[in-house]
Formats: sequence, structure tokens, C-alpha cells
Amino acid sequence: MAGTNVRSIETLACDAGWRNYHFVKVTTDSGIVGWSEYDEGFGAPGVGAVIERLAARVVGKSVDEHERIYADLNSATRPASGGIVALAMGAIENALLDAKAKGLGVPVYSLLGGKVRDRIRVYWSHCCTWRINHPTHYTPAITDLEGVKSLGREVREKGFTACKTNIFIYDEHKKNPRGYRPGFGVPFTPELNIDRAVLRNIVMHLEALREGTGPDVDILLDLNFNAKTEGYLRILRAIEHLDMFWVEIDTFNPQALAYIRDHSRHPISSCETLLGLGEFLPYFREQAMDVAIVDTPWNGVWQSMKIAAAAAAHEVNVAPHNFYGHLCTMMNAHFSAAVPNLRIMETDIDRIAWDHELFTHVPEFVDGHLVLPDRPGWGTEPNEAAMRAHPPKPREAILSYGSRKGG
Repeated sequence: MAGTNVRSIETLACDAGWRNYHFVKVTTDSGIVGWSEYDEGFGAPGVGAVIERLAARVVGKSVDEHERIYADLNSATRPASGGIVALAMGAIENALLDAKAKGLGVPVYSLLGGKVRDRIRVYWSHCCTWRINHPTHYTPAITDLEGVKSLGREVREKGFTACKTNIFIYDEHKKNPRGYRPGFGVPFTPELNIDRAVLRNIVMHLEALREGTGPDVDILLDLNFNAKTEGYLRILRAIEHLDMFWVEIDTFNPQALAYIRDHSRHPISSCETLLGLGEFLPYFREQAMDVAIVDTPWNGVWQSMKIAAAAAAHEVNVAPHNFYGHLCTMMNAHFSAAVPNLRIMETDIDRIAWDHELFTHVPEFVDGHLVLPDRPGWGTEPNEAAMRAHPPKPREAILSYGSRKGG
């Protein structure tokens, strides 16, 4: 394919309300532009700087040879592999895939072996979370359990069949919820113990959400890194009476997670922060989770397909981690369309007011499913004029999973 060599690699950003969106733009010598979205607000400062340093090794190479490029970058960065370097490599890989697919005039899923499904079941992620943490951007604000029930009804009435929520602490009047994220320093309690008050609040919140959704909507709970093994087990015992689609738990100890899974009535999902197949393998060997969550913007979609294949060999399904902008949603959609062992796909339905302006196409949801487009590449790309109209916030802070102030 003529004209596939990389001419330039740029990083761009724009304001996304309580955070910034970040993008890689790869331009080839024939004028084809490949895009990817990445993030450096949530525990990953400096990804853009690493992308810019790595760009010199990519310029002049063919987008067709993205595996060779990835291997070359891996070799060049081996003494400091993983972490921010891995995130930068994933962002570059994803932009190369978009450019290659556009050059061939095909959707990215065609490069991944073709689609095995036309529609992808999704769950409404951060259900209650965004409206509690960021009421300026997501309305109506949720200030009590009635608001939780109301949003549960909204999920059902809009045709979604699953939703995921987080941990919240209410005041003595069961009002004014606030996010509970000690694993991310909000509040700063590094011992990560789970007391009776936290347990009562988790149960109360989930029961209110269930009352709103009714019996036919699946509910997921994300516990993140907010406890240790003892605390996770206490939470799981407290919610044994509830019907949970899964409980999401993050820990860097695969043996501990396997122990938790062995003692859980509910399915366990995990691994959204892992980078590379090598980090996933110990969890697969331990049979530590029912569903492996793969962050494809971080890992690169091509590399994520390898992780999904290894998961399948261990009888584990996968689900993409997706709480970014619409481009990330479509990157995850192509991954979800191509992997046979998909469980469900994460997506945020609550959006900032100008999200639709920032992208050429927005995801289409019908009956709780994302409808896969057949446009070349990812099927959407950033609108540069709209991005310029919403310049990024300077000195972006490291986010605490949803709030600069932990509110």
C-alpha cells in the first residue's frame, strides 16, 4: 500500500469538564491521518511527553508494520518498560491501527480478524458516580437515596440492561453522598480498613439502586483498590443477599485475588490497570477472576487481542475498561466486536455537555447495545476545530478517580 509511511506524530488535548481528553495524531506521507485517545490525568502523568520522545523512532516507518514498530519501541525502552512507557506505546499502536485501516478502506475490526458480533452489550458505568462527584457537569445531581432510585429507573427506561456503581458514604440523614476512594487517597486512610459504616452504606446504596432498576437490570459494583483482602471479604459477605452481575476488585496480588474469588458468592472481575500479557498471566494461572478487564487504550488494541486470546485459553472472558471520550469508546468497540470471549463492554452514558461536538461521530446505543459502524478506521475521530474551541486546562492534576477534590 503506497504512502503509508509516518510523516509526523502529534499530541493534542482539549477540555473535558473535570479533566482533559488527550489524543495522538499520526499523519502519513499520503495524508492519511490515524487517531487514538489516551489519558494522563488518572495516575499517568507525562504520557504525552513519552509519546513525543518515542515519535522519532516511528517517523519514516510504515503504519502497516505496527507490530515491528511496537517491538522496536519495546526494545528501545526495555530498561524502563511498563508504566508510562507502556501507555505511550499503546497510544501510538492504536493510532497506527487507525491509519492502516483507513488506508485499506476498512474498519479496524477487519484487521483484528473480523467481527464476531454486530452489536455489543454495554453497561452504564459510573451510574450515580458522575452525578454525585461532578454535579456541575452531570445532571440532575444526586443528593439522596431517592436520586439513586430515580437514576436506576432512568437506566431501565432508557433500555440499558446493566449498570455499574461505586462506593458512597451518606450522612446520618441518608443524604449528601460522597465518594469513598481511600485506595486513591480520598479519604487518606492508607490502611484501607473497612468498617461497619462503610458496609452499611454499600448495602444501602445498592438496595436503593436495585429498587430503581427493578429485578431485570444487572448491577455491577466497582470496589477498585479501596480495601485489602480482609476488607474485600467483609464487603462480599455483607452483600451476599444481593444479585450482582460482578464485583470488581483491584489488587496486585493474584494469589490474594484467587482467595477472594474462592470465597465470593458473586463473580469477580479485575485487572484493568495491568499492562502487557506478562502482567495478566499470573492472574490467569491462579484462576483469580471470572472476567479480565483490559484497558485497550493503555495496552494497545492489537496487544489487547493477545491478552484476550490468553484469557480464552484459561476459560476467562474479557471486558474493556472504558471511561474516557467517544474515540476510546469506539476503539474498545472494535476490540469487543472481534474477541469471541467478550463478557460485556463498559461505557459512560452521562456525558459532558460538549462531548458530541468533539468527535465526528458519537456511539449509537439501541436496547442497551452499541451498534457497530462500518466506517473505515475507528469510525470516529476528534474534531480539531471543536478541540480548539475547548482548550485544555493547564497543569492538569493527577485525578483521584473522578474528582480533583475527591467530592
